[in-house]
Amino acid sequence: MTKKRALISVSDKTGIIEFSKELIALGFEIVSTGGTQKVLSEANIATIGIETVTNFPEMLDGRVKTLHPKIHGGLLGKRSDTAHVETMKHHEIKAIDLVCVNLYPFKETIQQPNVTEVEAIENIDIGGPSMLRSASKNFESVTVVIDPCDYKKVIKQMKEEGNTTVKIRKELAAKAFRHTASYDALIADYLTKQVEELNQESLTLTFDLKQELRYGENGHQKASFYGSAVPSPFSIASAEQLHGKELSYNNIKDADACLRIISEFSAPTAVAVKHMNPCGIGNGSTIYNAFLNAYKSDPISIFGGIIALNREVDLKTAEELGKIFLEIIIAPKFSKEALAVLSQKKNIRLLELNMTEQKDIAEKEYVSVLGGLLVQEMDTLVEEAATWKIVTKRQPSHEELEAMIFANKCVKHVKSNAIVLANKERTLGVGAGQMNRVGSVEIAIKQGQEYVEEAVLASDAFFPMPDSVELIGKQGIKAIIQPGGSIKDQESIDMADKYGIAMIFTNVRHFKH
Repeated sequence: MTKKRALISVSDKTGIIEFSKELIALGFEIVSTGGTQKVLSEANIATIGIETVTNFPEMLDGRVKTLHPKIHGGLLGKRSDTAHVETMKHHEIKAIDLVCVNLYPFKETIQQPNVTEVEAIENIDIGGPSMLRSASKNFESVTVVIDPCDYKKVIKQMKEEGNTTVKIRKELAAKAFRHTASYDALIADYLTKQVEELNQESLTLTFDLKQELRYGENGHQKASFYGSAVPSPFSIASAEQLHGKELSYNNIKDADACLRIISEFSAPTAVAVKHMNPCGIGNGSTIYNAFLNAYKSDPISIFGGIIALNREVDLKTAEELGKIFLEIIIAPKFSKEALAVLSQKKNIRLLELNMTEQKDIAEKEYVSVLGGLLVQEMDTLVEEAATWKIVTKRQPSHEELEAMIFANKCVKHVKSNAIVLANKERTLGVGAGQMNRVGSVEIAIKQGQEYVEEAVLASDAFFPMPDSVELIGKQGIKAIIQPGGSIKDQESIDMADKYGIAMIFTNVRHFKH
């Protein structure tokens, strides 16, 4: 009886010896290459060298070894097609029944510090993806295995059924095509960045499954969480969860909003988020003081919120955090004592994340629309106060200018139309997501009513009419920072002068839809 043939060539050698022994016990002969053949031979597993099959030596530093008709003919030949069978027989091509291949570590290579382009290119696998594609195309006859996690499943079914089923072979083929597609997407992305192509004719993205979620935005929606194939260090996908329930879809979105906001600040800062909008942002001389300031911003909305802090959480801060119901706390570190206090709450999620790793200004963000995808650079622009223009008769005081710098950083992370009332230490009122700007002004002022004398006001976009400025002036607020750019800017300036308001134009809009 003709033996079945397996071709094994793996970069990841995990479990390959045990898998090979099982295949031999099931009547397979093994064809292998290079490093894999050496590992198997050292384990006293008989193999046939690839050059014995092809009658052609490996060449060009191993770049060419499996790209040969006796390999791909053995993978692609239809066993049910008489003409294929005759052709294979005529050319002495033996069928290959199983392919176990995983690829050169391109992803791992490009993540190494100071990796050269030459090193990256040499870790682009050519023969491996070719064999996987050939084997996967012919799943009617060929079993393709790329993942050591699938070894036991394949062996178990072969023992029970005498072979893998078409259903399993098709599932494994789909997994192999996903694998090669992801691999090629990483290569395409690497080379696209090398040549600085900004508007490529097609977009190839790849992400790895991080977590299957219990549900999505609502209970009837299915959802999953994927992280970048090349991990971003400043990301919820890279955070280490120390305690609490698994993250939900809405948790992840809120936590991401927290990270985007806290990346604006270098001083000790605490950010509280509800429904992707900040309900409190506070600075302080210590992280304890920063949290107290964030809490005072809106002690009602913070209930059930997500908190990010950019300093280690100490015992004193943990005791304050523990007084309220919070869904998530994100920090670069929790002291042993802080962790012990907060872990007494069964469900709270505690996440550690390195806050020194910030996002690059060229980082792209992707938003799905029906049938498409919007792509843009993230709004990580760092503004310089020296470029701003004071457009009113009254000049802002030093204290007001510090508060305006703080408020302008905050307002860019509030849903448009966005208005933020703040002093230099914390937000005092937030007006978010209203259909008209006056409505957002009214909400922010109502929330921060008792602090208007010390407040400045930031707007994410220009005032289309002077009515907002008039409302602000009537409340006694004496400083406004906004982008400017309306055809009625002069009317807003005149209104500010009428109420003795100092107003700055930044010339930078920060819409957040």
